[in-house]
Amino acid sequence: MSYPNQNPYGPPPGQQPNYGYPQQPPQPQPPQPQQPMAPYGGYPGGPVPGMQPQYPMVMPGGVKAARVLLFVLSGLNLIGLVLAVMGLGGVSRASHDASTYAAADDITAMNVGKGLLIAVIVIIVIFTGTAITLALQFANGGGGVRVGTIVFGVANIILSLCTFPLGLVHTILGVLVLVFVSKDEGNAWFNRPRY
Repeated sequence: MSYPNQNPYGPPPGQQPNYGYPQQPPQPQPPQPQQPMAPYGGYPGGPVPGMQPQYPMVMPGGVKAARVLLFVLSGLNLIGLVLAVMGLGGVSRASHDASTYAAADDITAMNVGKGLLIAVIVIIVIFTGTAITLALQFANGGGGVRVGTIVFGVANIILSLCTFPLGLVHTILGVLVLVFVSKDEGNAWFNRPRY
């Protein structure tokens, strides 16, 4: 005697016998692309409507924050530049007034102080120009802008640690710039294709 739903010859090849239990439906397979992928996850001829591109189309929030922080750092540097120039004027005036009555050692100390202030002014000008240039290149810059910003952030942190109590704000802002640019969204933004 045979049961009505059983095949006397067994299940078709590649299937297991049912034995009266319901079969599980087959698991859906992920769709396979019909054409080869173009660089950066797009398709030849441009992005396909409805598909999410593999790279950001607008500047991510972390990258925008790093750009704003670079402008803030350059503003703080300009304030420091004004203070350094005012200090240089004070040292020059003091050395000129004291030159007739001061000993040679005092004049040498004032000249060393003047030289240090000039070096500080040059460093401030270089860092301010670099911060503004990097911040302006965020919208269209590539990997070089990202690497330059990382190097700038590290150099800013090192120099601000040399002047620790006064440079604490620069240290914090330098660390934040470094973190925001080094994240994956920053990497994706700076390595996106530019047409």
